[in-house]
Amino acid sequence: MTTENPSTPSRASIERLLRPRSIAIVGASDKPGALGASVLANLERSAFTGTIHLINPKRDEIGGRRCLASIDDLPDDVDTAVLAIPRAAVLNSVKALARRRVGSTVIFSAGFAEGGEEGLAEQREISRIAADAEMMVQGPNCLGMVNHINRIPLTFIETEVTPLGDRPGIGIVSQSGAMAAVLGVTFASRELGLSYSVSTGNEAGSGVEDYVEFLLEDSSTRVIAMIVEQFRKPARFLATARKAREMGKAIVLLHPGKSSAARESAATHTGAMAGDYRVMRVSVERAGVIFAETLEELGDIAEILLRCPNLSVTGPAVLCESGAFKALALDLCDELGLHLPHLEDNNAPSLRAALPAFVGVSNPLDITAQGLVEPDLYRRTFAALFEDDRIGSVIACIIQTDPVTSGIKLPPILNAVEDYKPTKPVIFAGLDEGARFPVKYVAALREKGIAYFPSAERAFRALKRIDDFARRDFRQVDATGLAGIGHHLVTGVIPEYRSKEILAPLGIHFPKGRFVTNLQEAISAAEELTYPVVLKAQSAELNHKSDAGGVILGVADVVALEEGWKRLNSNIADHCPGLVLDGVLIESMGKRGVELIVGARNDPEWGPIVLAGFGGVTAEIHQDFRLLPPGLPLDAIVQELHLLKGAPLLRGFRGSSPLDVTAAAKIIATVGDLLVQEPMIAEIDLNPVVVYPEGEGAVALDALIVGGQNR
Repeated sequence: MTTENPSTPSRASIERLLRPRSIAIVGASDKPGALGASVLANLERSAFTGTIHLINPKRDEIGGRRCLASIDDLPDDVDTAVLAIPRAAVLNSVKALARRRVGSTVIFSAGFAEGGEEGLAEQREISRIAADAEMMVQGPNCLGMVNHINRIPLTFIETEVTPLGDRPGIGIVSQSGAMAAVLGVTFASRELGLSYSVSTGNEAGSGVEDYVEFLLEDSSTRVIAMIVEQFRKPARFLATARKAREMGKAIVLLHPGKSSAARESAATHTGAMAGDYRVMRVSVERAGVIFAETLEELGDIAEILLRCPNLSVTGPAVLCESGAFKALALDLCDELGLHLPHLEDNNAPSLRAALPAFVGVSNPLDITAQGLVEPDLYRRTFAALFEDDRIGSVIACIIQTDPVTSGIKLPPILNAVEDYKPTKPVIFAGLDEGARFPVKYVAALREKGIAYFPSAERAFRALKRIDDFARRDFRQVDATGLAGIGHHLVTGVIPEYRSKEILAPLGIHFPKGRFVTNLQEAISAAEELTYPVVLKAQSAELNHKSDAGGVILGVADVVALEEGWKRLNSNIADHCPGLVLDGVLIESMGKRGVELIVGARNDPEWGPIVLAGFGGVTAEIHQDFRLLPPGLPLDAIVQELHLLKGAPLLRGFRGSSPLDVTAAAKIIATVGDLLVQEPMIAEIDLNPVVVYPEGEGAVALDALIVGGQNR
């Protein structure tokens, strides 16, 4: 269990935590394995040049350093204090730090919000004290932080700090301290520069948003790698992510919790299908964040982004040495949806000239084993690929075998990069993991900005994530032009007939219909509309009418209408005893078409989100839908609809006419715009929306609005 940190630490307080000039260790010790001893050892090993204050009431000195008896003996305005003490002593220690005007504190101890009501109450009190004293709190339940730039490891994990120097670095921000440490080891093993590593823990006085904002302003940080289980300030993080995108800094996120269920209280198809993780992901990706699916992928994506900063919307060229692997690469790229530029003899003269006559130009390009006989083939091939503007990056999938074989292949590859200095990313992927590939070549590749992977599949998957980001459409349409709905919405479910009254003036088309309260009105309405008609029971308590027998289709004449009226009321009485209907909606029967579902939800954390997919009563079963942020341009919405698994039905399947996808897209755009302008709406569900052939439009057969409180 966690709790939200309501305060926003100042830039100055974050500076005092992450770049301290004076540090107090509360609970200092020289006992091996003790947290205080480990922190001190890290600082001394890293040659921290600032002032260190040790606090231990039972010791006069530790390792030649004087010990103070209590926090009250500290001088005023120490930059940061590390609390390496049991949980029971933390709250009083925070109070004492506030009295001494300590700028920040790191709390390692666990057992607060995640430990029950008592711990939660103490954590809230820590948060309050820190806010009142303008003191930055990291944690509790964290592993601290490491400033690699200034060589300051405030953590109890034994840490070797590698100076960043003039290299660009990766900043790590993780709620999990263990995962922050794992990422640090991963990046260090790949000889990637690190700027800062921060674990935020329970976030009593600072959260991931604070540290990401700090890293955006840090000139040494190019990439931010994050592991986050819960965003406590979603709107602020989205604004920060958008700023990062504008600044050209990349954020890569691993978010555990993909399998969490949707809210059980959802009243509509939209609410049931758009679960928390899905909504979060669409919102965060729209802001400019790259998602990683696994811990390994997080490291792979971050490495490519750091070593190869020039992202491109054009796909990679794949160079390999095996026809079988060429086929495997084609299969994998097809599965991933990774676009490969088309290369052939007739459209790539430079590449054709570089290759032996028996090697055909293609992508992937199989140069066979000829490179062992003619090593300069690698240099010539790379040179031709580097100059081709259709190619966004080059993936060299090389068989390493042994040191002798590698010694033939690597020098011309390295020479090509050195001589031609490509601006496009180059990735080296070994095919035979475990081969005796000389370490000196790995170092040489990395020195020249080439990411080295022991697996080609990993390289393809990481590049696909980056490629998706590069192709992402960040255009935004202003929704302010939408006319207001002019209705005061009550809370709870608004039945179909009233929902349609609200939505129709906005340009959403519905079947002709009339709301009636008795059989005579129904007969009159049916004659006016002309048969056949449909009868639909209306009540705020009847979310899914068809499940209760509340929909009677194909009523052909007055006799059928009278029978259908009786059957509808009997069905409702059987399925919902005691339910009193508002009335019945009589509508013209529409012609058949392809059924979509269009909905929107005002998520309490992430704001408006729109759902569009193949609909009908089985929408929740098939789950063929896309979640979209509001404000997408119409052409982008159309493109999203064509990514549905059932999209061939939209384009004209087995001789049928292409459908009016633009008309459906206009409905989707309108629903999204409405939620942006009307935050009192919790959910909208249009299911089904029947789409007709091009030029004939789209009609929503059913509509449901769930009203909520003004936010």
